[in-house]
Amino acid sequence: MSFIFRRLPVAVMAGALLLAPAAWAQDAARIGFVNTDRLLREAAPAKAAQAKLEQEFSRREKEIDDAGQALKNASDRFERESLTMTDSQRQAKQRQLIDQDRELQRKRREFQDDLNARKQEELQQVLDRANRIVRQVAETEKYDAIFQEAVYINPRLDITDKVIKALNGGK
Repeated sequence: MSFIFRRLPVAVMAGALLLAPAAWAQDAARIGFVNTDRLLREAAPAKAAQAKLEQEFSRREKEIDDAGQALKNASDRFERESLTMTDSQRQAKQRQLIDQDRELQRKRREFQDDLNARKQEELQQVLDRANRIVRQVAETEKYDAIFQEAVYINPRLDITDKVIKALNGGK
């Protein structure tokens, strides 16, 4: 009889260990992941925002590129003709080219600043909408946590396709 009692705690522990995974499964957190970079590359609203920005800034970009080419042509012409110029002509032309270069650099910085600001505005609108959709998915499908950044993620946890589909208009 003492043999049975000595084995009973081992049997109870073994049974508890066998039942533990079922208990853990009931309390397991449901986790998802959204790849924000992929969402901003593939979602229709992100593509539309990019096209809108390209249309909005293409004229200014062309003007700056044209001014850059004109400055390059003027600089090349100066290199060819500088030997036949007087010192005062050469210095005046150099100052003129330096001023043109400064102006071009200023316009490029302003252009880049304006483009970056508008890009942030447009992308923030897409991200706000995507975050609302992620919350809806989390609530309707009972997720406990959805991450947007991770060092590693198992592909089965990735819900990016669901979010892109919802962003593109399909529920």
